[in-house]
Parts: sequence; C-alpha cells; structure tokens
Amino acid sequence: MKQEGAPPWRLHPGWTAWLLCLLGLLVCGIWLMREGAGSARFGMVVFAVLVAIGIRDLRQPQRAVLRNYPVIGHLRFFMEYIRPEIRQYFIESDTEAAPFSRAQRSLVYQRAKGAPDNRPFGTQIDVMRQGYEWINHSMFPTTLTSSDFRLTIGAGRPQPYSASVFNISAMSFGSLSSHAILALNQGAKMGGFAHDTGEGSISRHHRVHGGDLIWEIGSGYFGCRDAQGHFDPVRFAENARDPQVKMIEIKLSQGAKPGHGGILPGAKVTPEIAQARGVPEGVDCISPSAHSAFRTPLEMMAFIEQLRELSGGKPVGFKLCVGHPWEWFGIVKAMLHTGITPDFIVVDGAEGGTGAAPVEFTDHVGSPVQEGLRLVHNTLVGAGLREKIQLGCAGKVVSAFDIARLMALGADWCNAARGFMMALGCIQAQTCHTGTCPTGVTTQDPLRERALVVPDKAHRVHNFHHHTLHALQELVQAAGLQHPGEINAHHVMRRVTDTEVRSLADLLPQVKTGALLGGDLDGLPEIFRAHWPTARAERFAA
Repeated sequence: MKQEGAPPWRLHPGWTAWLLCLLGLLVCGIWLMREGAGSARFGMVVFAVLVAIGIRDLRQPQRAVLRNYPVIGHLRFFMEYIRPEIRQYFIESDTEAAPFSRAQRSLVYQRAKGAPDNRPFGTQIDVMRQGYEWINHSMFPTTLTSSDFRLTIGAGRPQPYSASVFNISAMSFGSLSSHAILALNQGAKMGGFAHDTGEGSISRHHRVHGGDLIWEIGSGYFGCRDAQGHFDPVRFAENARDPQVKMIEIKLSQGAKPGHGGILPGAKVTPEIAQARGVPEGVDCISPSAHSAFRTPLEMMAFIEQLRELSGGKPVGFKLCVGHPWEWFGIVKAMLHTGITPDFIVVDGAEGGTGAAPVEFTDHVGSPVQEGLRLVHNTLVGAGLREKIQLGCAGKVVSAFDIARLMALGADWCNAARGFMMALGCIQAQTCHTGTCPTGVTTQDPLRERALVVPDKAHRVHNFHHHTLHALQELVQAAGLQHPGEINAHHVMRRVTDTEVRSLADLLPQVKTGALLGGDLDGLPEIFRAHWPTARAERFAA
C-alpha cells in the first residue's frame, strides 16, 4: 500500500543516511588511493564491512529498527546496552521513565522474545514508599495444571464466547500499520485470545489469519454505515455474522481522549482504509464525539438488543471511560427499567490509550482505571446486575501483577494495547501520530512498515501473552487460589504511610448486593448518595 503522492523511487531516511555514509567512505578511499596513502586499503576494508553489515541488517527479520536504519541503528542498541550504567550513575533509575519505565518495557521484550525474565539482587522498587502494593501469599500454595485462564461471556446467548483473561485492546488499522495488524491477529490466533479491531472496523488484514475478533463500533459506525454516516443494519449484519467476529463492542468513549471526536485527514484515507471503514477515498473521515443511533440510556439499551439480534445472538457490550457518574447511573437505571443488559462492559482508564490526543485530554480528562472500574463494579453490585455482566478493563497493563490487581478491583479480564505494541517491537519513540514510527508499528509508510516482519512478530505477540499468563498462574498459585477470578480486594495490600498498611478492600468503597434497589442510601459512598437519585433512564443529563 503506497501513501498518497509518494514517488516510487523514494528512499527511506535511514537507508539514505547509510548510503551517504558509504558514499563518503568511498570518496575518501578513492582520494587516499590517489594520494598513495597506506591507509587506503584499510578504508576500503571498512567500506566493505559496512556494506556487508548494512545488507545483513536489511535482510534480518528480528529487529525492525535495523531494517529501517541499517548500520546506524546499531547505535540505538549500543546505547541501550550502556544506558543502565549511565542512568544508574548519572541520570535516573529504571523505574522512573514514563509512560512506561525501562523495567516495564524490558519485561515485555523479554517475554515476547522468550528470554529469561528473572531478575537478581532484589527489587528496585522502594517498598516503603506510600502507594507501594503487593499481593499476599498463602502458606499452602496451590498447584495448577494450566495457565490458559478463560471466562464465558454471553452465557445463555446463542453464541457465547470463551475468552482469555488477557486480550489485545482496541487499535485500528490506519492507526497501526497493515503489518502490525497482521502480526497481532496471527499471534491472537496462535494463542487463542481475542483481538479488538478498534473503531476503524475490520480490514482485510484482520481476516488473513482468522484470529478471534472483537468488533468495535464507534460513533462513526465504520464498516456499518450508510452514505450519510448513520448506522446501517444491513451492512452491520453482513460483518457481524462473520464467524471470525466473536463479540460486538460499542465504543462510548476511550481513555486517550474521552468526550473528544476525531478526524482522519483525507490525504490519509487510502483505498484500503476507505474500504474497511466504508467511507470515500481521499475525503476527511470524521468520528463524531457522540453517537447518532441513540440519544438516551433507554435508546442505548434498545440499540444493544438490536445489535444482538442482527449478529445472530453474539455477545454485545460497550466500552467507556467513566466521566459524569450520573450518566453511568442513568445507563444502569435503563438496564433495570428495560430488563436489557449488555453481556459485557469494558472500562477504559484515562491513563490508557494509544491514540494521539490534546495534552489537556491526555492528562486531565476521564477517570483512571482504578476509580472507573471500582465505580462500575460497585454500581452493578448495588443494582443486583453484577452476575449478569462480565467486566473487562484496560489501562497500562503489562505484567501479571497488573492483571491480578485489576481483577482484585472487580475486573473479569484485562486488555492491553501498548503492551502488545511493545511485543511487536515498539520502542516508545512516541511518534505514533506522525507516520514516522521507526519500527513500522504505527505508520502507513510502506517503506517503514516493511521493517516489521509478520511471522517473527506474531510469535512475539503469542509469547508475550503466553508468558504473562504463566506468570499470572504463578501468582494465583502463590496466593493459594485456583483461578485469577478468585482474587479480590482483600488479597492486595497498599502502604498508606510509613507505619500503616491496609488492603484495597479497606481503602476503596464497598457496596452490598442490591443496596441501590431500595430507597435508603444511607451508609453508601457519597457519590451514590449525591448522584444516584438524580440519574434518569430517559436522559443522560442529570
């Protein structure tokens, strides 16, 4: 796939730099030979060595940086090798970088490559700092035979889905390259876990390897829209009934930029993207900030039921980053009023998100996953609906402890986006929105995305999932449990002060089953007493 206006002879910037270096060396070598200098032979040997290294870099499949930046890309790995000493003695520790520390990135890389991930010499984390958390272990650990932890979503529906507790979060084709989509889906197929399409719909690259798909439906209704951008039931049914599609997810908001629409400039709407999204090629592709298929919580429940019927009885749910609590409470009251419930809800934390967004939205809009997940869990418990609805969540999940902690807060499963991007080779260059990704993960530039070798990276995606779940198995065993779903807020401890430690169950609000169904809200957390009575199923506004 070529970019609009890209000349067929265009060279990648990394290749250009390499060729210029070679040209410079060649000119110097010729000049030295003409001068009769004895070093001319040495210069030509260096030239030949650099040519050989460059050709090898271009042909090897493991390192995308070297495929895009032959020879000079080795500087990155040299700096990575010596950086621990530089950081340790002159700059900062491995745990201080953001949004993901070097320690977190290294863990993903090691598990993706199948390399040893054990670490010597004790933790680098200050266990006495406020906020430090750990999971309590048992004197009598269990022994489990498998790490393939699963749950059933949509039990009782015609087509329930047996899902892994760890899946690929929503990332669209267009935001990610075709090679990245191919590798993610092949890895999901190999490991038997789900791949969320993102709101960019199902591209032909999602279909090549046949991995399980969660089809995300955003406010643009890509893949199921008419010419005016409204929801088209016929087009939806055509895609939703594909056996590869296992669940349908309505996106209300995302952690990266909740309450903010988006636009893909016409220059980036290539033929492939236009085909996948069902939009005109070369025309600005707009994602509105709100849905047009429903305007009230009651209408939203009717829309969920419509999608369930059109899909042939597949599980249907929605994703949100929690904002105004009364809007969320209105949705729950609509469930109680209509008797229609989603099969699942995914809570996206404001700290999550691969999409580029205004700084104000990235830093200061939306609830973090801990607060959002706990509110959603407690509300469903208080409304007597928790047993009917499975809860997923996302927000900086890269380790088994991240999964265990979120399950302690009420999640049934976790999704990860950036973790799987790093499994593909992402080096956190943070140029995702520029089209100049050095590893070919978040670009539509065919010269850059060729660096990402699909079979190699698919194995890394599978490895990352497999080894993370193996680590989760070891945590569950250490806690004396049989399944991560048994982890609750009493198992995870947090240091509050230098001298005080409390469990998450003691620190976070707790709501008893059915507590919201009666008229007496005394004893419930303030957020329920203040906003539950004013929430309405007939409107989102308080």
